[in-house]
Amino acid sequence: MFRCSADCCENANASMEEVHQCIERCHAPLAQAQATVTGELERFQNRLQRCMMDCNDRAKDAFHSGVKEPDVKMKADSCVSKCVDDHAVLIPSMTRTLKESLTSIAK
Repeated sequence: MFRCSADCCENANASMEEVHQCIERCHAPLAQAQATVTGELERFQNRLQRCMMDCNDRAKDAFHSGVKEPDVKMKADSCVSKCVDDHAVLIPSMTRTLKESLTSIAK
């Protein structure tokens, strides 16, 4: 990307607008790669947050139904731990997806 941008600047016959457009084209693959990674991580984080919010809702429901606080805490901790475990197993497939996506951008 940097070499490509430098090459754009070395074109003495290009107008300022042409140089700018050339540099934009050089940066496009990086911007696309960043958007891909950011999107994938946001989706993963959102899924994990939804799971943890469900744990929180279950804990509140249990507490309001008269379950004792130590039992609610234990169940909530167990639920959150399960969320983390369930989502941790998704990381290898997410990594593969990201690698495939990034490889296709590089081509």
